[in-house]
Amino acid sequence: MWVEGKRLPPVLPIVLYNGDAKWTAATDIATLIPKVPGLVSQYLPKLEYLLIDENQYAEADLAELKNLVAAIIRFEHPENEQALLKLIDVLNDMLQGNAELKRTFAIWIHAVLLRQSKHTLVLPKVQDLKELKMTLAERFDQWAQKYEQKGLEKGIEKGVEKGIEKGIEKGEALLLQRLLTRRFGTLPSDIVGRIAGATAAQLEQWGDRVLDAASLEEVFRP
Repeated sequence: MWVEGKRLPPVLPIVLYNGDAKWTAATDIATLIPKVPGLVSQYLPKLEYLLIDENQYAEADLAELKNLVAAIIRFEHPENEQALLKLIDVLNDMLQGNAELKRTFAIWIHAVLLRQSKHTLVLPKVQDLKELKMTLAERFDQWAQKYEQKGLEKGIEKGVEKGIEKGIEKGEALLLQRLLTRRFGTLPSDIVGRIAGATAAQLEQWGDRVLDAASLEEVFRP
C-alpha cells in the first residue's frame, strides 16, 4: 500500500566483471531491447548500470583504493602466496569492528581459493579472517617444504643418472682403447684424447669398426 510522502530507497545497479575477454555489452538495458512501434515503446524499461571491469585496473591502482570492491578484485588475482596473506591483513583492518562481515569475507575467500585451485586445495572451513590467514600460511609452508624436498630428490636422482651415464661412457672408452691397442699397437696421444672426449654415439660407432678396419684411420674416418 502506498503511503503519501514515502519514497523508495535509492538503488545503484552494479555489474562486477572479472572475465578475460573485453566487456562489450551495452550499459543501458534499453539498448538491448528491440525497437517496437506504438504504445509499448513508451513503457520499455530503461536502466543504466555501473560497470566495474576488473581488467581495467592495475594492481598498483587497486592498492591505492582503500575500499572493499578494490580488495575483492585483488583477491581474484593475487600476485603470490605472500601477497594473498598481506591482503587478508588489509581486509581484516578495513573491517575492524564488524565481525559478521569478516566472517562473510572469510567464507567467500575460502570459496574463491577452492575454485581457483580447481578444488585441489584442501582447507578446513573457517569463520574468521585471522583463522583463514593462519590456515593458509600453514598450507603454504607445507607446500614449500614439499616442493623443496621434491626438488632435492629430483636433483639427487638426476645426479645419480648422470653419474651412471658417465661411468658407462668411461667404461666404453676404456674398452675401445684396449681393443684398438691390441689390433694396432700403442695409440698416439691425440687418439687417446679423442676417445676420452667422445660421446656415447661416437664410441659406439668406432667400436663397430674395430674388427673390420685395416687401420686407425678407417676406425676414425668421418
